[in-house]
Amino acid sequence: MESPVPRTRAIAPTLKKPPARPRSKAVAPLSANSATTTQSPTEETTRRPRGRPRKTAEELDDGNRRRKLMDGAAKLFRTQGFAATSTRDIAAAAGMHSGSPFYHFESKSALLYAVMSEGMTMATQSQQQALDALPTTATPREQLHTLIRHHFEILLGPRSSFIPVMLYEWRSLTPAQRKGIARIKDSYEATWMPVLEVLAQQGALQAEPGVARLFIFGALNWAVQWFSPKKGKSLDALTDEALALFIRS
Repeated sequence: MESPVPRTRAIAPTLKKPPARPRSKAVAPLSANSATTTQSPTEETTRRPRGRPRKTAEELDDGNRRRKLMDGAAKLFRTQGFAATSTRDIAAAAGMHSGSPFYHFESKSALLYAVMSEGMTMATQSQQQALDALPTTATPREQLHTLIRHHFEILLGPRSSFIPVMLYEWRSLTPAQRKGIARIKDSYEATWMPVLEVLAQQGALQAEPGVARLFIFGALNWAVQWFSPKKGKSLDALTDEALALFIRS
């Protein structure tokens, strides 16, 4: 009679084993969760594009529409003035619907800033390229000639509207925007200083370098008011005459 009791007791631990099975099963969801966790980067990777801009910088261009907007806006800002130009006018100039400019620029003010900042940035880059193209034996006079010729190109060339817009619509920028443009403009003009300083040391410059720079840019920039290619003078000829004004032969 005593033997059944131990058997019954022996069975009891065996009966307790089934609860242990759910524990192992309980681990399964954890490993499933961990599997989900290890897969989440993949899921996040697939989801990340949703948080990115809908289009890349290249796609945002969308057939050069952004550039057309900027070029059209620059011409209108130059001829009509910033205040008198509506976004409808800008869209029409680019062959777009009236609300399309806001797809690329959050406001007309942002478009004005883009016209100036991108124009000055491109001018700074092309100016350096023009200097880099000179032979290492180029004299300071030849360097200044190159700087003046390049400046006339961005003032009076095919895509020259952004400089007059910058000159005449400076008041339309916000204080923060003015600081941004001033930094690019200062970088552009700073490239001239080493050349002017050497010319001053040689006695060829007609004024102190810092003052000469102000006079030179004032004179060159004013050309947008009176120069006309219809009068027959080329930019090369204009450059030669400007150079003769600023330095001694």
